[in-house]
Amino acid sequence: MTKLDILVIAAHPDDAELGCSGTIAAHVAKGYKVGIVDLTHGEMGTRGTPEIRLRESDEAAQILGLSARENMGFKDIFFKDDDAHQLELIKIIRKYRPEIVLANAITDRHPDHGKGASLASNACFMSGLRKIETEVNGMEQEAWRPKFVYHYIQNNYIEPDFIVDISSYWDTKVASILAFKSQFFDPESEEPASFISSPEFLPFIESRARELGHRIMTKYGEGFTVERYIGVDDLFDFR
Repeated sequence: MTKLDILVIAAHPDDAELGCSGTIAAHVAKGYKVGIVDLTHGEMGTRGTPEIRLRESDEAAQILGLSARENMGFKDIFFKDDDAHQLELIKIIRKYRPEIVLANAITDRHPDHGKGASLASNACFMSGLRKIETEVNGMEQEAWRPKFVYHYIQNNYIEPDFIVDISSYWDTKVASILAFKSQFFDPESEEPASFISSPEFLPFIESRARELGHRIMTKYGEGFTVERYIGVDDLFDFR
């Protein structure tokens, strides 16, 4: 079992890459252990198959230098923030014992993103309750609650509570996104067009990153919202 510093929880394969892969790459470069848990295979998406998306997820994991990546196999679009799904996610949180969890946007165009955000947030809290008993491979798990849960920003604009400078890791972010070849613009693809396969979609992702970077006087940025106030003990920690 690998203890992670940061666990990213994503409703679909490629959510993490689109929303926070620059932040992932920046922290991997600093020596932190980062992993991703995809809740579904994205099987209801217009393009690709679960098998293809798993292969693409593995390729993106290699690009980002992840310490772990798993897929929960929940039903795309039909999963719920209920006790059955919470208990399964609690097992993952207790398995990896992350200090920080990065989760889907709290509200977004795709309903799975808001559901994924709620599921992740509730499971993180519940994972710290000792009276919720879980076991994996016959071994009882200890309670564990991450210190922080932050939500990355996805399609819909949400005013960020803080922005991470990803300027030095923009190329890594782009490479991790493009690992999902089945999902994005390909003039030779014969699959149906989708919302994210248009030639305008990836330039939109760059524009969003440039806008957020501009807000903190850097080239590229990724924004996050918080569930509670962030405290500091040194005013010079801000940039």
